[in-house]
Amino acid sequence: MNAPASATDTLRSALAGLLAGLPPKQAAQAVDRLIANYRGRTPTHAPVLRDRSDVAAYAAYRMPATFEAVCAALDAFADAVPQWTPASHVDIGGGTGAATWAVSATWDGERPVTVLDWAEPALALGREIAAANPALKSAEWQRSRIGAALTVESTDLVTISYVLGELTEADRTVVVDAAAAAAQAVVIIEPGTPDGYTRVIDARDRLIAAGFRIAAPCPHSAACPIVPGEDWCHFSARVSRSSLHRQVKGGSLPYEDEKFSYVAAARFPVAPAPTRVVRKPQIRKGQVLLDLCGPDESLHRETVTKRHGPLYKAARDAEWGDGWPPPEDTST
Repeated sequence: MNAPASATDTLRSALAGLLAGLPPKQAAQAVDRLIANYRGRTPTHAPVLRDRSDVAAYAAYRMPATFEAVCAALDAFADAVPQWTPASHVDIGGGTGAATWAVSATWDGERPVTVLDWAEPALALGREIAAANPALKSAEWQRSRIGAALTVESTDLVTISYVLGELTEADRTVVVDAAAAAAQAVVIIEPGTPDGYTRVIDARDRLIAAGFRIAAPCPHSAACPIVPGEDWCHFSARVSRSSLHRQVKGGSLPYEDEKFSYVAAARFPVAPAPTRVVRKPQIRKGQVLLDLCGPDESLHRETVTKRHGPLYKAARDAEWGDGWPPPEDTST
């Protein structure tokens, strides 16, 4: 599910002026250089974003996609905890704050928000952009080493988005454990690659060991049924492409699909989806093929045909990442 149009539009408007005065070629070169780091190829002990030019180019290019991916993960989490709203939020490694925008788009109202990052230029730009969002007017932007020295104050919700791949294995462990110790709920998002999924599964295991219940995407808190090395669990969020996207990547489509892996977990009771659609549904003549992850720790395919009546229409409308069946039983 995409984020509300108003939230997306407000964010894009806030990003629109970032590249003013920065030559398009320089912006494209900055994005090309930074993409490798943010795809989790090069764990580093130093900030990836070095100055305002880096931050502006990367925020304009990546922030909308990160925002949409985090919104999709939070939407699935919110479905599993319908009576819960976070009273406070800490975003670890939040940079320019895409996850803070996603949290404010998922749950209405203002709440204490703290963004922790070790790149001061990213924090400064994030603070500047957040001025356009009333829900973030009191957010605190704090410089913090994301690793062994990390301390996280007690909070309702911790988000960690597109961060773990930048860290060494030892630092990843520290960060996940610090989040688990501080929060009532933790949502972690990584790129939808085999490596990103592996980092998410490792974090999922640590959260379960710390006493958390898995709310999404998994229908259970048992072991993932996917055989390591044979497949990986990931989802997709549609993102409108900016002029910078088109300049860097080429192509003429007005959108692209952001692939991501995630886990959402909580210390309190959760109601995960009965099963989760884990691949794009295949619509055939008179039938829909749904690849599902089930509560019995199994992956299976379900075929929904016209004879299933209203459930068939629901299957045709189902999207990759949705819970299944729909909340209202359309099979009767």
